[in-house]
Amino acid sequence: MELPQTQSNSQSVQLKGNIMTSDGFQKGIISFVDGKIAAIDDNAAHECDDVIDVGNHYIIPGFIDLHMHGIHTHLVDQGIEHLQKISVDILQYGVTGFLPTLYPRPAAEHVAFVKEIAQIQPQGASVLGFHLEGPFLKLTGSLSQNAISKVAELSRAQALIEACKPFKAVFSISPDIEGIADIIPVMAAGNTPVFITHTAANVEQTLVAIKAGAKHATHFYDVYPCPPVTEPGVRPCGAVEAILASEEVSVDFILDGVHVDPIAVKMALACKRGGPGKVCLITDSNVGAGLEPGKFEFGESGEIYFEYKGAPARMTKDNGLAGSGLTMNQAVRNAIKFLGLSLFEALTLASTNPAHVLNIENSKGLLNIGYDADLLIIDEDVNIKQAWVAGCLKLDKLSVTCPQLI
Repeated sequence: MELPQTQSNSQSVQLKGNIMTSDGFQKGIISFVDGKIAAIDDNAAHECDDVIDVGNHYIIPGFIDLHMHGIHTHLVDQGIEHLQKISVDILQYGVTGFLPTLYPRPAAEHVAFVKEIAQIQPQGASVLGFHLEGPFLKLTGSLSQNAISKVAELSRAQALIEACKPFKAVFSISPDIEGIADIIPVMAAGNTPVFITHTAANVEQTLVAIKAGAKHATHFYDVYPCPPVTEPGVRPCGAVEAILASEEVSVDFILDGVHVDPIAVKMALACKRGGPGKVCLITDSNVGAGLEPGKFEFGESGEIYFEYKGAPARMTKDNGLAGSGLTMNQAVRNAIKFLGLSLFEALTLASTNPAHVLNIENSKGLLNIGYDADLLIIDEDVNIKQAWVAGCLKLDKLSVTCPQLI
């Protein structure tokens, strides 16, 4: 990956190409200064320090990954130095903002680790908060059982929220954890999303959690077991059905072709068309994502392997799923291939919709005047040519660009 010297965001810049708007693509010029988008025009150029003509390439909002654990040889849970490298490495896959996802640890260790890693000042993509996948989970999946809390603990939630500062703590919870509805409002304070996951909750438990403030379901369908059939001929319903039926709840998917059958994603798209930002793409990427197939060490959980590039991560010991080898640009390609979406529709699932989930849709996820200048230059195959974060050029793979920027 090429990483040019970071440019000051106080410089005025113009990009000319196919600009992604809220309705589609238009040929034009986008200008930004002081890290914010200043103008979008279909023909006129303004005086500025740099003008970059990207030809037939697309100028789009940067991707936002709501759920990722690692990339290449680095894991968030290995500490702040690894997270710093992750923030740089994910730029080449189009991520300009993300939620680093942390696995649960024993209570005191968990708080101490979160407090330490929250000191990050990322050099690449922006950290938009920390996603705490646990400790309030009913089902462990590939997580350690020893670090899971069987009941909702207000003091533990408050300690983790405090440790995350100055970032937000985005909790993933199971609606079937005892007492969880009582502490969800604390987690949701300050317009902070609360995610649902790793659950065998029934309809009533799920609806109670939604009413309390849990409005998003992460790696949907995965670790959401089907309720048992108790009466022949009667189809049981549980968390999945309650989430699909709720107009309030958004969902995200690991679209690697294995974690979720594409027909199930199409069903969610059909159910969630009533509101903005309701279906998103995530990677749930593990160490080894973005690299050629092979075996990698997944911390205390043991060894994982990938059969092919972009494959799901599997545990060597039992072949169980342990996240994915996805990158965000590959997830977008898969949405086009598996779901039959247009390029515009697929890009929206990776940028505009995640911004809605995080309640930052008024500053990120679109190319609008006054919005943060977090944007990408891509080709028609969703290869990342440039990545800008807050108006700073962070990644440059264009064959022709302004000499001032390299």
